Amino acid sequence: MSRVPVRIVGILLWMCCCCCVWICNGDGGEYVLYKDPKQKVSDRVADLLGRMTLEEKIGQMVQIDRSVATVNIMRDYFIGSVLSGGGSAPLPEATAQNWVDMINEYQKGALVSRLGIPMIYGIDAVHGHNNVYNATIFPHNVGLGATRDPDLVKRIGAATAVEVRATGIPYTFAPCIAVCRDPRWGRCYESYGEDHKVVENMTDIILGLQGEPPSNHKHGVPFVGGKDKVAACAKHYVGDGGTTRGINENNTVTDLHSLLSIHMPAYADAIYKGVSTVMVSYSSWNGEKMHANTKLITGYLKGTLKFKGFVISDWQGVDKISTPPHTNYTASVRAAIEAGIDMVMVPFNFTEFVNDLTSLVKNKAIPITRIDDAVRRILRVKFTMGLFENPLADYSLSNELGSQAHRDLAREAVRKSLVLLKNGNKNNTMLPLPRKVSKILVTGTHADNLGYQCGGWTITWQGFSGNNKTSGTTILGAVKSAVDKTTEVVFNENPDVEFIKSNNFSYAIIAVGEPPYAETVGDNGELTMMDPGPAIVTSTCQAVKCVVVVVSGRPLVMEPYVDSVEALVAAWLPGTEGQGVADALFGDHGFSGKLPVTWFRKTEQLPMNYGDSHYDPLFAYGTGLETESVASTVARSTSVSAAVSKPCLITVLVSATFCLFLFPSLGGVMRT
Repeated sequence: MSRVPVRIVGILLWMCCCCCVWICNGDGGEYVLYKDPKQKVSDRVADLLGRMTLEEKIGQMVQIDRSVATVNIMRDYFIGSVLSGGGSAPLPEATAQNWVDMINEYQKGALVSRLGIPMIYGIDAVHGHNNVYNATIFPHNVGLGATRDPDLVKRIGAATAVEVRATGIPYTFAPCIAVCRDPRWGRCYESYGEDHKVVENMTDIILGLQGEPPSNHKHGVPFVGGKDKVAACAKHYVGDGGTTRGINENNTVTDLHSLLSIHMPAYADAIYKGVSTVMVSYSSWNGEKMHANTKLITGYLKGTLKFKGFVISDWQGVDKISTPPHTNYTASVRAAIEAGIDMVMVPFNFTEFVNDLTSLVKNKAIPITRIDDAVRRILRVKFTMGLFENPLADYSLSNELGSQAHRDLAREAVRKSLVLLKNGNKNNTMLPLPRKVSKILVTGTHADNLGYQCGGWTITWQGFSGNNKTSGTTILGAVKSAVDKTTEVVFNENPDVEFIKSNNFSYAIIAVGEPPYAETVGDNGELTMMDPGPAIVTSTCQAVKCVVVVVSGRPLVMEPYVDSVEALVAAWLPGTEGQGVADALFGDHGFSGKLPVTWFRKTEQLPMNYGDSHYDPLFAYGTGLETESVASTVARSTSVSAAVSKPCLITVLVSATFCLFLFPSLGGVMRT
């Protein structure tokens, strides 16, 4: 079917479902205020809320996984939201059009319900539209934190929003604004860093995702500015990055002052910037589950911070209030709703939640005013983002998915995120690498593996291995395209010493790191490179000059290897655009990234953050050697040489080159 007829069918469908402001509402022609886009959002919300039954209200509070959604379920249970869990897609290698068609089908069910309230579809687009085949995959947040560039993340937010909208989705569960205080945590790469000030600055991504609120926008009220923007979600409220020993979903033991001064500030910034939703953390604060914490959700978030959007649970978060999960479920439902959670992510067994909550309200265990508050917030977001006027998606943005402009932006982000930790010595620097040599070796577990390069939350929840699940450029591919055409590039993932010595390589590029992971699977008390990474680094760097590129979501044990490597680069989890790594290695662009987290010596030191009394890092927070691009160096040298007499030309060129590498900016401790 061609695109134009499909778009026309979609428009006709919407006209049939909603017709116009003047509708027949069971008792003759009646003006329906909530369907009138000229009315104030608050008036539309009040009008619609007043028409709703208890069943319709509770339905709006339910979010289910797409795997259990049908047109009939959407209609009969008045479902307010559907989501794709990690890796949940219409079909393998689904196109933007496949996604649009699927989501519109679910929306039809919502639109033919009694009041025609559109559902809102959500997805974890946490580093680009990462569940979707051929989408642009940006560096994970830890790498973006290394850039210290709020404008960059704002542009990434805008690009992500367009790609998400291209698939018909208006809502993303991003950004994660956790402050990672322990790299043993399996979600540390989802954090922008250990310093809340950096995390606060990076909340500018919300302005990219949602658009910038006008100057007269009311504080705390959600804002979504157009059909190419999405509702954002600040998560995970609050303290998820401070758990004991970095154990995911564990207990954050700290006083109120530390909670408010370290983990809370980014939420205040997010609310100021109009964030639409906030997701609650699985974790506890001093033993109390966040999903049941009335003081922090209703009291502080909705009261002190004046947040007017809706609060959503995490995946089966209500179940996890009890230990073991789902024991005494009715009590957990009551605790979560009373605490202030508005929309509940019950991906599969939603009927149990609906029945329990309905019973609790009818038996007056939960007041109807609490239900009305939740639904009012949900409707406020839906009206604000224009979902009632434009509930059905079309194919108009499909060409934006994985566009070259977005890939160029991701490449920029990669090179700006790289942190140069070592570059030879004062008398002999390693980088930038020469392009024209006889032969170079590219080696390591992560040199030619797009899945490892992207990390978790890519195509599937836990990520993938190999180069066949989506499109992009590996580090090996980037090196091959960057060197001179006469340079021979030899790839051997795990070469022996004899192979290295017999080939007379000019230098070696080694890419090593961690396998992909997400959430609890990534909790790790050892933080070592995956095998055979350590052996590859040791054997290769003994035989030839080497630069080691660490592809990981956090610092790893590197102290035993630092002395043997010529250059060391933290590349984090760069995503699909590996060319950004080569841009810096070969000097097309200089290194500028700064560590967003402390690089420890030994795991026994953890947790260890800047300012701690026992602070003794291998590389301090904020460290990052800076280099200039080759072009900048040549231009500066040429400019200087033109001002001096001809006999001094060689001396000036040599001095300019030596100045660049003899006195790199050592970065110090960054205060932002």
